[in-house]
Amino acid sequence: MDSDPPFHKVYKSFFDNASTTTTTTTNNNNDKDNSKDQDAMKAVVEECELPLIDLRRLELGDSEGEECKSEISRASQEWGFFQVMNHGISSELLQKMKSEQEKVFKQSFDKKSQEQKYFNFSAGTYRWGSPTATSLRQLSWSEAFHIPLNKVSASSAAGVDDLSSTMEQFATTVSSLALKLAEILAEKLGHKSTFFHENCLPSTCYLRMNRYPPCPIPSEVFGLMPHTDSDFLTILHQDQVGGLQLVKDDRWIAVKPNPEALIINIGDLFQAWSNNVYKSVQHRVVTNMQVERFSTAYFFCPSYETMIESCCEPSVYRKFSFGEYRHQVQEDVKQSGSKIGLPRTTQYTTYTGKFPSGCTHLSSARPLGGPPDEKDITIERRIWNMLVLLKDERCLDTGNRSKVRTLL
Repeated sequence: MDSDPPFHKVYKSFFDNASTTTTTTTNNNNDKDNSKDQDAMKAVVEECELPLIDLRRLELGDSEGEECKSEISRASQEWGFFQVMNHGISSELLQKMKSEQEKVFKQSFDKKSQEQKYFNFSAGTYRWGSPTATSLRQLSWSEAFHIPLNKVSASSAAGVDDLSSTMEQFATTVSSLALKLAEILAEKLGHKSTFFHENCLPSTCYLRMNRYPPCPIPSEVFGLMPHTDSDFLTILHQDQVGGLQLVKDDRWIAVKPNPEALIINIGDLFQAWSNNVYKSVQHRVVTNMQVERFSTAYFFCPSYETMIESCCEPSVYRKFSFGEYRHQVQEDVKQSGSKIGLPRTTQYTTYTGKFPSGCTHLSSARPLGGPPDEKDITIERRIWNMLVLLKDERCLDTGNRSKVRTLL
């Protein structure tokens, strides 16, 4: 289809290398790593339902409302993901959003690539593939329009005239939902703060329309690479094709689509703000050989100047601005092919309790902005994982002590 991005043409060398790898047997470390990655992608992933929360209960009195808020908080701590129903966004609007989205993606690739001319979107709104990828395992088989909310009302195009008004309606309603959920999560931490109302404005948030085309090699390429979100909250509406997966209890699980629900997930900023109470967890999208998949994501973000600091002490993270954090994520992806994220912002930490044999001191590996290399990145991740475990009372049991030792 002339509407599909030219994956095979632009990433031809990746496909050629993959073909060579499958027909050649060698024993170097890179081949072992690639084999592990492919095995992980091919592994059978159990499908499960996320915690489902009926937001109508918030209006049913103090007792029922408080229990609903507690469920939201608990899911954010234990899963980092949950679903909500009776969320205030009509099924008609959600269906209209999907319909308009499909119309846009059916436009030719040339038109989508000239989003300023044909859709009145700013340059860089249309994205596809992975510009920094160096192999198939770093490639995302998808295309998207990533639109700042303050640009939504300006968009229009011949044949998709309803897109602007539909996006605007969707953004308005989902913005209210995001603010409500953020304030509930803050309240459950003992903070009735105006922080989110003052800093996460419509002008600083984003809407992202995603399409995942059918992929001829779904066992080797992701629709979206494993990652965490660099925001406070993400609200996702997806179709019934499925493909979203997340990490729970150290294993990947597939999210069962629910046509009545929206998916909510905690982003990096909320994990930092909550001082690790709420969890921003890795998630990804797998590809499908026969069916295309659509989703719309709303990212609840502050302005780039907003300072992020933990709401309680002692703080795991140092104070940083959202703009600084976003810039560092982009630089890390350019230099290493992957995001480091929150480990960049951890405070210098000395643990005074009992460490596993041979370990006497830990710190975050480098302050924000230092040039990373692969060894540094590995060390940072291991230190980060160990610190998270050591701060958890559950690490006092023998099983987790063993787990900590394996990270060293």
